[in-house]
Amino acid sequence: MSDALLSCRGLTMRFGGVVALDHLDLDVYGGEVLGLLGPNGSGKTTCFNVITGVYLASGGQIMFDGREITGYTAQQIYRTGITRTFQRSRLCLTLSIFDNVMVGNHQGLSHSLWFNVARRGALRRQIAQAYDEARELLGVFSAKLADRILDPAGSVAMIDRRRIEICRALISRPRVLLLDEPSAGMTHEETRELMDDILTVRQRIPGLSVVIIEHEMNVIERITERCVVLNYGRKLCEGSYREIAANADVQQAYLGQS
Repeated sequence: MSDALLSCRGLTMRFGGVVALDHLDLDVYGGEVLGLLGPNGSGKTTCFNVITGVYLASGGQIMFDGREITGYTAQQIYRTGITRTFQRSRLCLTLSIFDNVMVGNHQGLSHSLWFNVARRGALRRQIAQAYDEARELLGVFSAKLADRILDPAGSVAMIDRRRIEICRALISRPRVLLLDEPSAGMTHEETRELMDDILTVRQRIPGLSVVIIEHEMNVIERITERCVVLNYGRKLCEGSYREIAANADVQQAYLGQS
């Protein structure tokens, strides 16, 4: 294994006779922004699903911070410090923005009946602290969004819903954040704003590693330091954006060029 924070070796995922990941080697280093690219169906989201325990890998090994997490449940992986967003919004739109963010911090809250019934003062203090933390995190993205923390999540624009989902993934203070097409459903201007937000978050949270799946190549060029390109579940190439954009195999995979 390498000295990467998150490292996959020979990662394989089969669905019956379909091989979605084919002996993938992938490294994520501390503090970097890594772009995970590839045509539709190349295995990008499957990679996220295997790393975060949504799927149990058919083969291979996953190491995080020096220990093996292969076969961990989604809850165990979350507790180690790896969180994610999804391409399709998973907010509960009728709940408040605060409630949606705090779904991502259930490990930091006491859930015992005794605590919640008998220790009312401690419960109020815990909620107040959680409120302050959620509001501060939302404020990194948008002061106006932070001011609406008690409004229903369904009452805000798509870009703000994406911000809420990222805050939900960040509230537990992870070391690796996986973003699955965060700009889906947004305009170019909204996408630019959200990428500004992600760059700001990186400055505010030193050492945070971000892996982003994104089809907007101008986004990838702007915010990533390194890219990995998948095709048919295999690593096609890796390098800087300029290196992978000039790669003939990548051009063939995306454009069908010879």
